[in-house]
Amino acid sequence: MSSTASVKNGTWRNWGGNVAARPAREVTPASVEELSAAIRRAAEDGLKVKAVGTGHSFTSIAATDGVLIRPQLLTGIRNIDRDAMTVTVEAGTPLKRLNMALVREGLSLTNMGDIMEQTVSGATSTGTHGTGRESGSIAAQIRGLELVTADGTVLTCSEKENPEVFAAARIGLGALGVVTAITFAVEPVFLLTAREEPMPFDKVLADFDELWAENEHFEFYWFPHTGSTNTKRNNRSAGPEKPVPQLQGWIEDEFLSNGVFQVAQLVGRAAPAAVPAIAQISSKALSARTYTDIPYKVFTSPRRVRFVEMEYAVPRAAAVEVLRELKAMVDRSDLRVSFPVEVRTAPADDITLSTASGRDSAYIAVHMFKGTPYQRYFTAAERIFTAHEGRPHWGKVHTRDAEYFAQVYPRFGEFTALRDRLDPDRRFQNDYLRRVLGA
Repeated sequence: MSSTASVKNGTWRNWGGNVAARPAREVTPASVEELSAAIRRAAEDGLKVKAVGTGHSFTSIAATDGVLIRPQLLTGIRNIDRDAMTVTVEAGTPLKRLNMALVREGLSLTNMGDIMEQTVSGATSTGTHGTGRESGSIAAQIRGLELVTADGTVLTCSEKENPEVFAAARIGLGALGVVTAITFAVEPVFLLTAREEPMPFDKVLADFDELWAENEHFEFYWFPHTGSTNTKRNNRSAGPEKPVPQLQGWIEDEFLSNGVFQVAQLVGRAAPAAVPAIAQISSKALSARTYTDIPYKVFTSPRRVRFVEMEYAVPRAAAVEVLRELKAMVDRSDLRVSFPVEVRTAPADDITLSTASGRDSAYIAVHMFKGTPYQRYFTAAERIFTAHEGRPHWGKVHTRDAEYFAQVYPRFGEFTALRDRLDPDRRFQNDYLRRVLGA
């Protein structure tokens, strides 16, 4: 099964299968010059432009009926600067390839999300993140970027060069231009010890501040209809390396987390009444384990079961209250939720439209299996998230608009003013950006 979006008969579909678009034409530029020319040509033809990565967003952020830019030829590492400890990489490079190439050079990113199928520009432009006490999203690790704007100009941005563009374009939603290269801060490759163990929901909430403070990377999954969670703590380790044995890894990560989980989802979709019983079994299927490995092997795991997702960042101090409300809502409803709820954290950062912009954040993600109705569950969850000034992930399902974002992002006006300057004719506009940024 492909890990990316698909194109059939001229129709583009995202990974989750919930967004489709029919672009007027597709362009796969092999250089920054070709990309600039494609943008200028689109302007002459009066067409909008959108760059698309692997289609892992559940929103229509990359959808267009104009020119669809495919970045798969803009891949690979341009430069490694060992003095500055940075790596410059082409925008279409998948995170998986970047991680593997870095390890060969004895280097690593500080933090990662939980999958690595996305392109570096797609992941950062939507604010993709993992979990961390001190280390933030993938975009927070950017030290410079190259951006082609609406008139075909190539801008280089960093804290020193075009700093106001740099502040916004690290999570630019594709609204400011097409990112062609990204410079990331890296560090010498290190080891992480992961400790995964089940823990009662009430205990995780009671100890949440402690668990957060005592671990570099803490996250947990709560199984709705149960009082059970699975927790994961990742901390740096002096070694030795002790990866999950291959057979055990296959049983736990492929057979249970993907294979059996897929079957359980199919049963739940066919017979919703069975979901609570399945949830009880699922929550007990994964036993405690500890292993030590290089970062990307600990941070990321294969996700082959297709789903649709909504995720909100709430102030970290509100996380426990939000989770209590979410559990109470599920318990009193007749909803049947077969997918766990994922909880992670991030420190405040200085990126204009980052979900963690200016505030320590907790991320709460709700999922539904592909093909099951998710609207009622997501609507009820969203009501709870927004009551706490939640900020939705830009690449995941939500119903918010520019008016809402102007209230929850103190620097929202700064972003829209920059967009007016860089893209006055709205070359990079689509329906989604019209809704979230205003016309």
